[in-house]
Amino acid sequence: MHRFRVWAPKPERVELLIGEQRLPMVPGETGWWELAVDDAGPGTRYRFSLDGGPGRPDPRSAFQPEGIDGPSELVDHRGFVWTDRGWRGIPLAGAVLYELHVGTFSPEGTFEGVIRRLPHLVELGIDAVELLPVAEFSGNRGWGYDGVDLFAPHHAYGGPEGLKKLVDACHAAGLGVVMDVVYNHLGPAGNYLPEFGPYFSERHQTNWGPALNFDGPDSGEVRRFVIDNALAWLGDYHLDGLRLDAVHAIVDDSAVHLLEQLAREVKALSARTGRSTFLVAECDLNDPKFVRPPEAGGYGLDASWADEWHHALHSVLAGERTGYYRDFGSLELLAKAMKQAWVYDGTWSVHRRRVHGRPPGDLGGDKFVVSTQNHDQVGNRAVGERSTGLMSVGRLKIAAALLLTSPFVPLLFQGEEWAAGTPFQYFTDHLDPGLGRAVSEGRRGEFAYFGWEPAEVPDPQDPATFERSKLDWTEPAGNPQMLTWYRDLIRLRRSHPSIADPGRGSIEVDFDEAAGWLVFRRPGLVVALNVGSDAVPVPLGGCRQVLLASDAGVKVSGGLVLVPADAVVILGREPT
Repeated sequence: MHRFRVWAPKPERVELLIGEQRLPMVPGETGWWELAVDDAGPGTRYRFSLDGGPGRPDPRSAFQPEGIDGPSELVDHRGFVWTDRGWRGIPLAGAVLYELHVGTFSPEGTFEGVIRRLPHLVELGIDAVELLPVAEFSGNRGWGYDGVDLFAPHHAYGGPEGLKKLVDACHAAGLGVVMDVVYNHLGPAGNYLPEFGPYFSERHQTNWGPALNFDGPDSGEVRRFVIDNALAWLGDYHLDGLRLDAVHAIVDDSAVHLLEQLAREVKALSARTGRSTFLVAECDLNDPKFVRPPEAGGYGLDASWADEWHHALHSVLAGERTGYYRDFGSLELLAKAMKQAWVYDGTWSVHRRRVHGRPPGDLGGDKFVVSTQNHDQVGNRAVGERSTGLMSVGRLKIAAALLLTSPFVPLLFQGEEWAAGTPFQYFTDHLDPGLGRAVSEGRRGEFAYFGWEPAEVPDPQDPATFERSKLDWTEPAGNPQMLTWYRDLIRLRRSHPSIADPGRGSIEVDFDEAAGWLVFRRPGLVVALNVGSDAVPVPLGGCRQVLLASDAGVKVSGGLVLVPADAVVILGREPT
């Protein structure tokens, strides 16, 4: 027997559809309907009919085996045999994250395909994989940020069973699993929530349309819907953390913000299960309140993405100065990013034409996740080219060295470790031809600010755009130099006591804008880089033992290190 329940305060009549049966549901309190069915159980497929209309998926569907418009399927989460009983989670501080898209990470494009390549990640030294969203979205291919069935792992990836097997395999390999979730909007196709009830706000708008209703009439159940979703990923699927997409677009005027409530309930779940979990926000506001504890006026999230760290680094190494890169490009701002991740901390932004951000204050480095590449910074370029095609090998090594010696939480993007030559482009699979055309045309109009020609933009609906974006696993063997560099950097991060230390107070950065060198100092460690056109002597301080160098031309003499053009060297104190 199974008791079906659905929150649907809008219709006057709700029926449960199972096969040819139309079974009237019983109204309860606060808009809930329910019905017990004796012969229903795991594997049963069903829909809900609202006021006699067509069948719709369950808003809390655990599985959509036929996609966003098909029936929902019951899943018994207790039936999966987990082998990770001793797993207690991973600390975010000191971790190295690896962002991947399930559909393009492997030739198979499935959870199973990821499992087969876990040994590569273990050998690389990764602590946790970070999955782009897997909640059911339109078609068989997509980034996942237009999901509409938030509780259902995508059918083309392997569904609920496949995701559980992936998480279990990761834990067996000593890897944590973080997943991206989207609570600021739903996708344009298959979003039937408004037919059930007031899931969306009549007062607040986002870049994607109406915001979810977190503070208006009947918002309590909408808040519960989102928080229960997060708890389900962490509980039913044993995930170690969630990355919350674009939290600046989550609008909530309640006395207790949704994010604060979410953080509190996730901490309670961790206490009950004995497994540590964490929440990371994507936010471009540069506002410490998202990661400060509630008693200090914050929301209590564990960390925030800091894209400005990427912008400051990329603009120096790739030389780009258009779009939001107009705000960057100097070693001075890169030095600031190395100290505090956020560059705009209450200062004037040319790109925004206003003052932006607040100082991070005493926040530790573990409150910031930084990257040299990620799905946004690669995929939201006109043709999705990686840093590999935008800078020299020497500068790629400089970027990796700064990422993996910073006090922040480093995140790698799939294939970065071997300087992958495959692009990561924006791709969709909308079955509605009109929506598909609108997405393709809209994509071409997005890039004028960067000076990219619309003709250059691949058609997101073209299957070839997706196929081009798949990693080529024959490449690592052809570029062992870069892969070795990343492995050595991660190994150094593990072995050197000060590198993973999130403390920012002792960081010193010196630079010479004209000569093109920058020195980044931490206790017992010096990182010196040169982006100038000529080799330059750089003052060392107390560290004279070369731990890693990207160029054989690095020479230490007296209190100076000679750094060739487009090179970086990491030095430590000589053993006594």
